[in-house]
Amino acid sequence: MKPHQYIQRHTGEVVTEELTADPMLAWMYSSLRERAPYLFNLCIQSRMSAMLAWLQFDIPLLRRGNHAAVKKMAATLGIDLSECLDPPETLRSIRNLFERKIRYEECRPMPAYRTTVVSPADARIITGSLTETDMLFAKGRFFSLQDLLGRMGFQWLPRFTNGDFAVFRLTLDKYHYNHVPVSGVVIGHYEVDGAFHSCNPTAIVSTATPFSQNRRTVTIIDTDVPRGSQVGKVAMIEIVALMIGRITQCYSREHYNSPQEIHPGMFLDRGQPKSLYQPGSSTDILLFEPGRIRFDSDLVHNRNRQDVYSRFSIGLGQSAVETDIKARESIACKI
Repeated sequence: MKPHQYIQRHTGEVVTEELTADPMLAWMYSSLRERAPYLFNLCIQSRMSAMLAWLQFDIPLLRRGNHAAVKKMAATLGIDLSECLDPPETLRSIRNLFERKIRYEECRPMPAYRTTVVSPADARIITGSLTETDMLFAKGRFFSLQDLLGRMGFQWLPRFTNGDFAVFRLTLDKYHYNHVPVSGVVIGHYEVDGAFHSCNPTAIVSTATPFSQNRRTVTIIDTDVPRGSQVGKVAMIEIVALMIGRITQCYSREHYNSPQEIHPGMFLDRGQPKSLYQPGSSTDILLFEPGRIRFDSDLVHNRNRQDVYSRFSIGLGQSAVETDIKARESIACKI
């Protein structure tokens, strides 16, 4: 199988990603889906996803079950345990490792300007515009805007039509808290039911609009308010994936203290913890109104690189190269 590459933001290095469970997912999304669609559909349902998560994250602990096993997994995935808020030896399970808290004020510094949009997660990002009709959507890839927002989001559709987007792919090694990308007031918050497709690049490009099919949480933030980021309405969509059983909303105004459920009327401060994926890999999508933001030039340049072997580029028929970034880093600014 062909490799998948991305670009490290701070070094410019082209990295070949070791994709977790690549052979199994390639089989699922080709042979199994074609030859046994009933079994394939069973695999992407909630109960099967939960069972796979248990096998992946809980069974290893029962077998080896101590901090040494966690430390070994962290080393294998390249996770820096020195970032952890709690002493690393308190992580007693693989699940604990993926749900870890970090000293984000120190380890994930944030730009001071409130009109700077920041990354919601440690992730690999692709940016783009919904006006690019020959890009990700003409072939039914990535997402359908209307389906992505769901029936409850119909009223927001005109706001984001012809706007801009950013897709953030979280992998197993990533810190799995999401942070608020902008400051503003919540004017919409709801869940959309769906399946549990993998966020592996091969699965994404082989499945029509996978993000619009998966279970997801949608939060609409109005930033044109006092103390807001002044970049218009922003939609943050948090999307489950294979082995992600739950998105826990746990907004904290300071550190991780006193976590709260998200609700309309709540003011969210940029950079603060918003939610937690439990556990596995997953995807965030940000949507912006037309003409309100400009993506950072390095992210745009990287996406269009022709010398990087991205499965997204091959599957979509044009350049779609990811950049690896950290939570709370700048991704865009107000126009």
